[in-house]
Amino acid sequence: MVPSGGVVARIIDEVYELCRADTSGALADYIPELAAVQPDSFGLCVATADGQIYGSGDLDTSFTIQSISKPFTYALALADRGIGEVASRIDVEPSGEPFNEISLDPKTQRPRNPMINAGAIAAASLVTGRDAADRFARIRRSYSRFAGRDLRMNEAVYASEARTGYRNRAIGYLLRGAGIIDIDPDEAVDRYFRQCSIDVTCRDLALMAATLANNGVHPLTRERALSGPLVEQVLSVMTTCGMYDAAGDWVTTVGLPAKSGVGGGILAVLPGQIGLAVYSPRLDAHGSSVRGVRACRELSSRLGLHFLHVTRAAHTAIRAAYSVAEAPSRLRRDADELALLRQHGHHARIFELHGDLFFAGAESTVRAVEETTDDLEALVLDLREVGEVSPIAIRMLDDLQNELAAAGCRVALVDPDGKLGHLVSSLDPNDPRGRVFIDRDAATEWSEQIVVDLHRPPDVLPPAACTVVEHPALADISDDEREQLAKEFESRTVARGERIIARGSARAGLFLILDGRVRITFEDRAGRRHRITTLSAGMSFGEISLLAGVRFANDVYAETTVRLAVLPPEKFDMLTSQAPEVKLALLERLAAAAYAQADAAVRALAAHGGI
Repeated sequence: MVPSGGVVARIIDEVYELCRADTSGALADYIPELAAVQPDSFGLCVATADGQIYGSGDLDTSFTIQSISKPFTYALALADRGIGEVASRIDVEPSGEPFNEISLDPKTQRPRNPMINAGAIAAASLVTGRDAADRFARIRRSYSRFAGRDLRMNEAVYASEARTGYRNRAIGYLLRGAGIIDIDPDEAVDRYFRQCSIDVTCRDLALMAATLANNGVHPLTRERALSGPLVEQVLSVMTTCGMYDAAGDWVTTVGLPAKSGVGGGILAVLPGQIGLAVYSPRLDAHGSSVRGVRACRELSSRLGLHFLHVTRAAHTAIRAAYSVAEAPSRLRRDADELALLRQHGHHARIFELHGDLFFAGAESTVRAVEETTDDLEALVLDLREVGEVSPIAIRMLDDLQNELAAAGCRVALVDPDGKLGHLVSSLDPNDPRGRVFIDRDAATEWSEQIVVDLHRPPDVLPPAACTVVEHPALADISDDEREQLAKEFESRTVARGERIIARGSARAGLFLILDGRVRITFEDRAGRRHRITTLSAGMSFGEISLLAGVRFANDVYAETTVRLAVLPPEKFDMLTSQAPEVKLALLERLAAAAYAQADAAVRALAAHGGI
């Protein structure tokens, strides 16, 4: 089995350890309850759009959501009132001012955006319901759908905020005086205090972010929390306004729609891929978590998360995954090896990758390998259809190779174009990490051989060289007749790479392979040569042409140095009159072998997409 921990988890741990040493910043002491929290608490959590969670530190420590509530109440107001009505009351422009500024836009006389307090209080006033209690209950239920569990309000923090929130009350009365809200301003502000006092954990925030990344559908519960068009609206505003007067620096250095809160949390979203959350209560001058900002910058840089550098196929890079038992190579193996692969072939798997390989694609690939339930002994990663490969993807695949090597599994990379850079330098067949191949069929054969060598019983020997009389094609003939027939065969040795028979040749006889391997190939329209099948010692070829009198349909090459025994056509024909019973036994054996070889070739071609 793959060791516990995993490639992605180790990257998260590295960033956590790097940022943990930073103890700068101060608690939000203007809210007494927030000033009483443990200042060195620290949690870092990443949730993918399909629900995989990675994290380090205090993932389940409760803290109040504070201003991270703003995009979610804004989302509910949009759902209740529509984009048009909300836009008539709240603008979507960056303010460039502190989050709690008591001001409206001088031209529109509206809050500049829903991420500052003025806009958030206006959004809270737009949530519909039977009464004030019902309107807050709808906010809490909405947040719970995003989190995937029932969230509750922290009564102590709410009481503390309500007791000291004079500045927010001033904003509420300003909004009422400007006609932005048309309800009692105290009710709107109280609802805002309550929404900010809802308890969450770092894990909750990561899943809330992942729900936004997943177009409004919770990745685990599969419940829709927000419609797709409104997710786009919310993320757009988070991008330009979510980090207040530090929004420009955030977009350029982190590049993720995000929202911070004075409770110490930060939530960030990479649409279609991941949600990210950090909790650490020491704040910077902008009211954002010091460790949180640094951790987000580190993760964005290391994982290549900037939203302006996205992959064409971000969600998953795996096009197909299967074992060598399901899709064998084109090497024609003997009965013993075929039986071994049927039984143990699940220990060698092939993953075909496609699209651009950035963090999300590499994560889904690494996770799929690490979650393989059967013990892996060999792995093939086919990268021929992969486009751009990011540095983090290279690092993750490098770590995966090392991880698997430590567990006794070797990795074959099909990477003829060298997309993985330094990873493709390993051509040593004895490298414990694996090998690099130019085509998937050769890599599949290599992985098959690992399984065969590991599981072959001690009393079963690998295929070896044989003599003519020992060849299976003559097995059904009596000893005397076999000895006599063997004398009619001519010996031939062919050097590696030499063509034995050209396509279109007339029947050339029966060829028995005594030692080495023979490759049957065809050439495509572009002039590229492809393997149909490989035959080894104890197998034969030329039967179809000999029996049916047709020309050879494909080229036959020596894959290694080959020793052959050849029965010329004229001597085969003489058996009709001189030894008909010998010819009949030979024909039956050859027909069975020819059928088995043709069937194996067809299955191999089908498994590999034709070529």
